[in-house]
Amino acid sequence: MFNLTPVVRTLLILNVLVFLVTNDAIIEQFGLHSFLSDRFNPIQLLTHMFLHGGFNHIFSNMIGLIVFGPMLENFWGPRRFTFFYFFCGLGSALLFSGVNYFEMHDVYMSVEAYRAAPGFDNFSAFVDQHAMSYYDQLEPFIDKFKSFPNDSKLLQMSVSYVNQIFTRQVDEPMVGASGAIFGVIMGFGLLFPNTQLFLLFPPIPIKAKYLVIFYGAFELYSGIYRAQADNVAHFAHIGGMLFAFILVKYWGSQRKTFY
Repeated sequence: MFNLTPVVRTLLILNVLVFLVTNDAIIEQFGLHSFLSDRFNPIQLLTHMFLHGGFNHIFSNMIGLIVFGPMLENFWGPRRFTFFYFFCGLGSALLFSGVNYFEMHDVYMSVEAYRAAPGFDNFSAFVDQHAMSYYDQLEPFIDKFKSFPNDSKLLQMSVSYVNQIFTRQVDEPMVGASGAIFGVIMGFGLLFPNTQLFLLFPPIPIKAKYLVIFYGAFELYSGIYRAQADNVAHFAHIGGMLFAFILVKYWGSQRKTFY
């Protein structure tokens, strides 16, 4: 059904094999953690690309790889395609980590401000701004805190909750080959813009360049306006597409240089 090229086949096998042995401990050790986390290790910039959070996650990524990857590998050759794949994956991780650092630093400053001035109103504002995804878990405490805002034990508990929320967010790892795959999709759209693709949902034909534009716009919108409950790393996807665009345009300007 699919004409798999050597590098695409190797990447597919590696991702599937790693998925079969992945557990929570492996994700915690090799998933990409925030630069602000004590669990961050530079090797995670590479290893996170071979980890996935579930069957649907790896299935969608590997379908993208085997649909769009072979034409790029045939066009560029194995060495250049391999470089392109990891360049996009690492680029996506760097952009995601940069955005994450900015976001988590903002949360950290809010934590520091709350530690200096704990109270019900400030706690409620912190939850509204940084922890709405935890609201259901916190609701019983919030109701009790609202009734007894000056209780010293509740004040101490509120500080503890704020610290826990920050720790959970900063220690949550990002996994998946999505950044590299979105880079592959961008590369395909740039090199074969008028290739007709047939979507499954909805079942309509669409040119590759329009699919890339749609993906890019959707991920940019989702990354900026995403809900707190959305755990998709949209800026990793954007990073993969951005670095793919840069590399394809650079190679296009260096036609005399070949690997």
